Amino acid sequence: MISRHLLFLLLCALPAQALERFDFSAPLMFTTFRISLHAETKAQAEAAADAAFKRIAALNAVFSDYEPNSELMQLCNAGPDKPFKASADLFALVSRSLEFSRLTEGAFDITCGNLSHLWRRTKRTHKLPPADRLRQALAATDWQAVKLDEKARTITLTKPGMLLDLGGIAKGYAADAGLKVLRKHGLNRALVMAGGDIAIGDPPPGEEAWEIKLRQFTHAAPEEDLVAVRLHNCGVSTSGDLYQFTEIEGQRYSHIVSPKTGMGLTQRIACSVIASDCTTSDALATAMCVLGRERGEKAAAQVKGVTTKFAE
Repeated sequence: MISRHLLFLLLCALPAQALERFDFSAPLMFTTFRISLHAETKAQAEAAADAAFKRIAALNAVFSDYEPNSELMQLCNAGPDKPFKASADLFALVSRSLEFSRLTEGAFDITCGNLSHLWRRTKRTHKLPPADRLRQALAATDWQAVKLDEKARTITLTKPGMLLDLGGIAKGYAADAGLKVLRKHGLNRALVMAGGDIAIGDPPPGEEAWEIKLRQFTHAAPEEDLVAVRLHNCGVSTSGDLYQFTEIEGQRYSHIVSPKTGMGLTQRIACSVIASDCTTSDALATAMCVLGRERGEKAAAQVKGVTTKFAE
């Protein structure tokens, strides 16, 4: 008769069921979200990915400034000095956003919604925003005019005409949320990609990390513009003007708008940020481009575990 102890050792020696890689994608938040994960069965993988995509879609209904009935737009339409009872997700993301505004001295500013609307129009018409409308938009851009009540979980906008734009942080938050859903389904060896933002979990079976390709140069051809890094259990984001820009009267303007000047950035710049989570890397990657290399690296150095890489 085999002893219980010996039986236990024999069972432990049996090979675990092999994990297979599965890849999924879905159009969400005006980009394509991609999920790569390792699971024992296709059914397990599909169920987890479907749950993650549903979570991300639900967040879009909270954060979108394109959807007139989103929770974000309800907040903006509430009017000045009227406390708005926010959901846990909206309160958390606005709170994190204000932390990054303080850290970057306003280079990251979610109250730039009016500026965003002007530059979306500029991208369509190839005409710079009228000076009077630019002044009005700048006057309504002030992260310090957003007040939070953590106990009541309310958000109050204290200036008239304020519009919030969470585009510089929402995809990173959604990628983190999607990865959390996969982990709740027992699938830790996974990553969630949202354009240039990636939330990375445990490495693939038999590997120490996932191979991620980051932008290295702003002047190279796309296929020559990447450098491979190996990462796990972190977030990584890349922001820059390589693909999203407009040219007006010979001047190149980035899709990234400076909250200080109200203008699209004119210098060629791209930055990758590696952080403990994708919410952080998303926000900082945008802010680094606004701040520039020297000021950006000083700001990033204040956040534990952050690594920045500016493209040359």
